[in-house]
Amino acid sequence: MTKIRVMDETLANKIAAGEVVEKCSSIVKELVENSIDAHAKVIMIRLEEGGKKLIEVTDDGDGMSHEDAMLAFQRHATSKIYKDDDLFFIDTLGFRGEALPSIASVSRTEMKTSDGSVGTHIIIEGGKLLKQEMSDARKGTTIKVTNLFYNTPARLKYLKSEQSELASCVSFVERLALSHQEISFTLTHENSVVVKTSGRNDLLKTIHEIYGLQVSSRMLEVSSSCDDFDLYGYVCKPEILKSNRNHMITLVNDRIVKNIDINRAINDAYYTYKPDIKYPIVVLKITTDPTLVDVNIHPTKQDIKLSKMDVLYDLIVKTIKNALYQALLVPDAMERIPVSNPIKQEIVENKIEENDEEYNKESTQTTFDFAATEENSKEPVVVNPEMKKLKLYPVGVAHGTYIIAEDDNGVYLIDQHAAQERVNYERNMCALKTKEVHTTNLLFPITIELSGSEFLTVQKEVPHLREIGFDIEEFGMNTFVIKAHPTWLREGYEEESIRRIIDLIVGGISSIDPVKFNESIAITLACKMSIKANMHISHEAQEELLDELCACDNPYNCPHGRPTIIKFSIYDLERMFKRSMN
Repeated sequence: MTKIRVMDETLANKIAAGEVVEKCSSIVKELVENSIDAHAKVIMIRLEEGGKKLIEVTDDGDGMSHEDAMLAFQRHATSKIYKDDDLFFIDTLGFRGEALPSIASVSRTEMKTSDGSVGTHIIIEGGKLLKQEMSDARKGTTIKVTNLFYNTPARLKYLKSEQSELASCVSFVERLALSHQEISFTLTHENSVVVKTSGRNDLLKTIHEIYGLQVSSRMLEVSSSCDDFDLYGYVCKPEILKSNRNHMITLVNDRIVKNIDINRAINDAYYTYKPDIKYPIVVLKITTDPTLVDVNIHPTKQDIKLSKMDVLYDLIVKTIKNALYQALLVPDAMERIPVSNPIKQEIVENKIEENDEEYNKESTQTTFDFAATEENSKEPVVVNPEMKKLKLYPVGVAHGTYIIAEDDNGVYLIDQHAAQERVNYERNMCALKTKEVHTTNLLFPITIELSGSEFLTVQKEVPHLREIGFDIEEFGMNTFVIKAHPTWLREGYEEESIRRIIDLIVGGISSIDPVKFNESIAITLACKMSIKANMHISHEAQEELLDELCACDNPYNCPHGRPTIIKFSIYDLERMFKRSMN
């Protein structure tokens, strides 16, 4: 008797369901994507108990004939591709033909569908056909899924709480609404509307319908293109950052994707505009030739591979960075960001990261390549024109830390340490990027003794230290002597700055990436060179600091991402003191 046998169709579908149907949102994803592929303009999703009791999706799409409806529940039956070459030109969200049979094998699935002629009603439970009959002929499809995982107890046990499953479903429907703003989406849970969009084909309006006015009013439009890619979308001002990546929504040919390289490009574009542990709200639509995209590497089709990723990286960084450069990013102190929908507010508290381990392991460390971006940018960037027009006059200091300044439009609070840290950082970066290095000799050379392992680590970086202006030589066992240093080191803090640089090298910074090496030096020394909180500075020094801050490329944040300046408009002040009652 042979050991190898062909699997029963029902067993094969259950195995496939383990990959395709991970949780309730997986079913919502597959059913709604089928509706989108069927050219639906109105899609309604109804959930009960977070989807564990009921998932129902109704659309006004093309619908199916009786024959197609029966074939749809057979494994690998699809209307999306027909031959091998079609795999290279995939322009639909689904194409494998695994979703419906997989869902039906682990639930009770009921479908009513019609192409406008004859309606079909089908009920399948655990992969077995219970009913097929003619029904009403309303064009479109309704699929109802109940008793999820009733015949696979192990899978049922690992479903999360109702609130977590609902949060995952809501998050995915929001992303779908943003990717297809021409479709009206309605998601209800226990008869309460959680998501509702108008389908007016306006991306900013859809962002407003999903996130509310406080977010949509702080979004910046971005648009750019090159030979291989077109970009369009909206990115947030740094004042409304989030604590996770859930709101970095990237779409490739209208498909929601989670790609580490794309997310890194977005994160790098916000370099020094935000802390590393915070993430922006971004909706970025990427359009490219389907032959440059491989979506057939994971059952969920959210993980993709892109050809010419280096070109796309440069385009994303340049586009977002230009938008931030040209916008006035001084946050208004009186504006807050409430969550307008109480149901959403409850969901947000329980929001979880997507179950994609590789995605969640993505490094938060920024690795922005200034040189690469500048080299690939052919158009001149107008850097903060509105900010450069500001003329701020200091009128006092609060708590020895915050400079109070004013102009014709309002009152400003400036963190003196963060502001000078930004000024020093940009000055240091400018000095480090220049080809002409100016040095000054030390009256008394500085001797630095290290352990054996530390000495070997620093020894590898000696050529780069010499390149940026340090006269450094070996001086006996495990010792270096420094006789000269670049002129941009702060006077009086030369030895402390040099020792900080050596500590950075010992801590793991490497000249293999010279941009990162220079950035780390610039950031560290900018902090050490800056005035501290509760340190008094003269009125003239305050004026000089404000002028230098307004002249910076990014005057809004210190190099660690903390804000430098906050504004109280005249209207805000009049409203606080009841001079204005509007």
